[in-house]
Amino acid sequence: MNLPSDSGASRSQLSPFRLVWFSEIQWDFLSTRKQRLLARFPENWSILFIEPFALGRSHHWIPVKRGRVWVVSVPFLKSVPFRIGRLLDFPLLRRLFSLPGIVLMLFWVTMLGFGSSNRIIGLSNVYWGRVAALLPCRLRFYDANDDHLAFPGSPPWLKASLDRYLARVHLMFSVSPELTRRLKVPSAVRTVELGNGVEFSHFATPRSQKPAALAGLKGKILGYAGAMDWLDIPLIAATARAWPEYQIVLLGPAYEREWWNKQEAINVLPNVHYFGKIDYAELPAWVQRFDLALMPLLANWLKGVSHPNKLYEYTAAGVPVLSMNYCSAVERAREVVHIATSQEEFVRMVPEALADRRVEGRQAFARQHSWDVLAATMEQELRNAYQERRP
Repeated sequence: MNLPSDSGASRSQLSPFRLVWFSEIQWDFLSTRKQRLLARFPENWSILFIEPFALGRSHHWIPVKRGRVWVVSVPFLKSVPFRIGRLLDFPLLRRLFSLPGIVLMLFWVTMLGFGSSNRIIGLSNVYWGRVAALLPCRLRFYDANDDHLAFPGSPPWLKASLDRYLARVHLMFSVSPELTRRLKVPSAVRTVELGNGVEFSHFATPRSQKPAALAGLKGKILGYAGAMDWLDIPLIAATARAWPEYQIVLLGPAYEREWWNKQEAINVLPNVHYFGKIDYAELPAWVQRFDLALMPLLANWLKGVSHPNKLYEYTAAGVPVLSMNYCSAVERAREVVHIATSQEEFVRMVPEALADRRVEGRQAFARQHSWDVLAATMEQELRNAYQERRP
């Protein structure tokens, strides 16, 4: 096995800050908060990003570099197939199933020079909670980007894993005050509200080339870009039926396999089109062609504490936005975004939202949520907390 020369002990000497991040999202699957933040950390940070295994996707069994970040795939408890998943309700079996992943994780942590107890441990994948709580470190933090216990199919023992980790953290970042209130964090722990953001110039810079897939569509385009799994499918269907002269375009991956084939409520409608995952580099060219950007997300216990970065990507592109009022971040954007409180109102507001010409106002709003500023805030908070915990 040939690893680059900056791995292992030599790398440890070059980088005073060494961060091991346990992620619930694969680095190359979906561009999320974690990638946008970590890619902006200064050069004197060494970062190891431990991503999960997922059926049907590509993996990095041998570590790869993404900028200054090492990325490696490690199978763990979440990836156990559902048919035998109930066996994990038994603590002894859960420990046995977890051992191979723990051994593999420790192997790569050591090989890549992240084994020192002077390291920083970061967590957003709560399945690793118990293990990450036990790893020796100088600083431990939690990135609360979602209410992970509210995800469908979460096992009953997952809460104990999260609670075990939260009892050991020194710092927490949270995307919303609503999420902060749900989490049991010791009162002495500093909590920093750090929402999601946008690479403004990436989405605001005009793209002259129209995606070929959109060339054949007639009529105005109502578009959605993001993960498919949280869409309000009945709302999409109602919108498509109410406005058959408009084309509804869906862009993004789905966690559920064969998702599109299962959506019989919309995949039979002639004006609904699903194009799957779009490469992040190409996404602005698509979003800028939306006549109206949609946020038809489910208003549920999970999404109510979220902070959608698509809100800022849409507004950076300058396009009008119509959203369901499903979280406080949307409510705070009311001056530049059209917000509906019911499915019927959402459908009815389409013409009004289409007529919105406040391009400069939307882009001024998006500029306030730069990933550069958010990454600098996170890095400084980590640096300060690290220095306060001098050995």
